[in-house]
Amino acid sequence: MIPRFLAYAAVAFSAVSWAQTVAPTNDAPNPYQTITGWVHLPDGRHWGSTSAVDIDRNGKDIWVAERCGENSCLDRATGEFSKLDPILKIDPNGNVLIHFGAGMFVAPHGIYVDRQDNVWVTDYQDNAPLPARGARGARGEGRGRGAAPTGPIGPRPGATKGSQVYKFSNTGKLLMTLGTPGGAAEPGYFYAPDDVIVASNGDIFVSEGHGAGNNRILKFDKTGKLLKTWGKYGTGPGEFDQPHALAFDSKGRLYVGDRNNNRVQVFDQDGNFISEMRQFSRPSGIFIDKHDNLYVADSESESVSRNHDGWKRGIRMGSLKDGKVIAFIPDPNEHATGTSAAEGVAVDAKGNIYGAEVGPKDLKKYVKK
Repeated sequence: MIPRFLAYAAVAFSAVSWAQTVAPTNDAPNPYQTITGWVHLPDGRHWGSTSAVDIDRNGKDIWVAERCGENSCLDRATGEFSKLDPILKIDPNGNVLIHFGAGMFVAPHGIYVDRQDNVWVTDYQDNAPLPARGARGARGEGRGRGAAPTGPIGPRPGATKGSQVYKFSNTGKLLMTLGTPGGAAEPGYFYAPDDVIVASNGDIFVSEGHGAGNNRILKFDKTGKLLKTWGKYGTGPGEFDQPHALAFDSKGRLYVGDRNNNRVQVFDQDGNFISEMRQFSRPSGIFIDKHDNLYVADSESESVSRNHDGWKRGIRMGSLKDGKVIAFIPDPNEHATGTSAAEGVAVDAKGNIYGAEVGPKDLKKYVKK
């Protein structure tokens, strides 16, 4: 006889504990057409790299944090910050409704709009001078499976800005800041925070570790008090190698895009491991809609990554009810040698998909054919 508590657990977790497959899922149909050049950026500016995209609580407007027309809002040669506003709110017709944040960010990375329409943004880099050519200590990225972590876990010499998380009102007023300017070592925080998300009770979750240093999740209460952390560098359950993206399903379970481990891990909000998924490929960005459909952006397989051969880059979609990949928007640049296609992904109330691109420096819109 199956013990009652085990039977209960099987029912409770059945939606996310299906059998896993590691075979590439490249063959799902693409029911979407790609819309480019649809955003009318102000003052003649052009897109910079962006991995940060989310949907306003009205279900139609889009929030983006881009890197000031380049891949950074900081000119490291001069130490000067761009005067452009990196955070933009865009309507469905591509009109920019509001923009703010000039001079505050080194490189915006993750964005989340909470239930009160506040906008949270992570800054995953710092303003420390670059090390001399060949020196160790620069931010590590793109390691293969099993490589040892590289880079510092705390502030680098000269870092006075960056590696923080900001909460804004939807009009751009700064409401809260988490983290030490320039970064901090454990038990402080952060070093290279990737993404941020807020639970229905106001608890705040931040993923930390962009290719170097700590690989963990930090949980705060709504006032910014640190409640707990979990995770470390590794490949086992509850361990991470670049926890790059965060999302909640309808039951409040936390999904972590564990990028360099080529999987999405699932936890309860106390950090208890539930399951993992590998069929959605290498997750740079993840999004879960109100119907519990999962969208995963892969921007690195067979280009930056050398541990995920056979998998094509692009956006995969499927239902959390059965875990099947039912649609795939492939990267049109099959021969890319760097990050390509969407790194961040979001979906509006009509089902339109938005892909935020670091390498191509664009915000693509995908609509049903």
